[in-house]
Amino acid sequence: MPALGMAQDTGKLVRWLKQEGDQVAKGEPLMEVETDKATVEVESPGTGTLSAITAAEGDDVAVGHPIALILAPGESPPPHVESPPRRAGRSAHSAGWGEPVSPPRHAGRSARSAGWGEPSSDLPLAATTRPPASPKARRLADERGLDISRLVGSGPGGAVLEEDVVQASGAAAPAEPALWRAMAENVTRSWRDAPHFFVMREVDASNLVAERARGPVEATYTDLIVHAVAAALTRHPRMNGSASEINIGLAVAVPDGLLVPVIQGADRLTVDELVARRKELLDRIRLGKLRASDLSGGTFTLSNLGMYGVDAFTAILTDGQAGILAVGRITNRVVAVQGAPAVRPTMMMSLSCDHRRVDGARAAEFMQSLVALLEKSQTTELP
Repeated sequence: MPALGMAQDTGKLVRWLKQEGDQVAKGEPLMEVETDKATVEVESPGTGTLSAITAAEGDDVAVGHPIALILAPGESPPPHVESPPRRAGRSAHSAGWGEPVSPPRHAGRSARSAGWGEPSSDLPLAATTRPPASPKARRLADERGLDISRLVGSGPGGAVLEEDVVQASGAAAPAEPALWRAMAENVTRSWRDAPHFFVMREVDASNLVAERARGPVEATYTDLIVHAVAAALTRHPRMNGSASEINIGLAVAVPDGLLVPVIQGADRLTVDELVARRKELLDRIRLGKLRASDLSGGTFTLSNLGMYGVDAFTAILTDGQAGILAVGRITNRVVAVQGAPAVRPTMMMSLSCDHRRVDGARAAEFMQSLVALLEKSQTTELP
């Protein structure tokens, strides 16, 4: 079971896209896995014959546990493959050769000596043993005054999960979907750990409006801004976290929360290519066909709320990134032009930064370059 996120402990196998005995190629979609963030397609890590499938559709499996083998030509499967631990209460599937999976043991049941099958004393396991449990379950148990060591878990390896604590306390399950809870945890962690500071600029959007009018029909302001952001990041690598790739995440609202699909190598793409890539990502979100690579590797994030009529806002950093750009709507405002009032389409931008990675002067220099690119001033030399 692959790890599709930094805080992921388990993954739910939604369905296999290949059957046992099928030939698979490296990079070919192999299965769909559901995490707290989304349901994504997982590609095959190698080329060969899919064999020894031990996880069934609907199983929750611990990250890192084998769920199948890909055999090279002429290679045979081993005589036994351990089935992954699953939620208790589901029927145990055979490990591929008719050997059932033993259910996990919980604290309070008699333990057996290693390898001999003779029961030890009838005393329960030592109370000092820390029971396996998810961080959410531990926090919820603390909030509700429950002793988590007395709960029987339904998770992988008998781990106590959030729903086990909810059931034990007799309270209704939380209304928030998993994606929303994951989003809440991510922004809370980022706001707590990263020292945020903010840089604001107002942009004359006259050139942006004109460029969209003469550009590709399907190009949005977001596409044009991503193109400019990528160019500015090449000049200011610290704002990109000093990463070698410029991969820009787009904050996208979905019914259950927020997703941030990533445009890989944005600095190498034309506006037309950015349009195509954005549409491809949005189509995958709509169809529930996101791949793991679509949500990983981001080095900078753009959040645009202009389509909602928002003038300006500040955004919380994506965990591990140096900056996120928050963009408001383009609207006509009265501004001073050569000392006289004039009406121009303008746009407010707010740059949130992690002070551990970048300081105010460098953030301001990045914004100078970005504004110059968006306005394409003929007299302004790019910093």
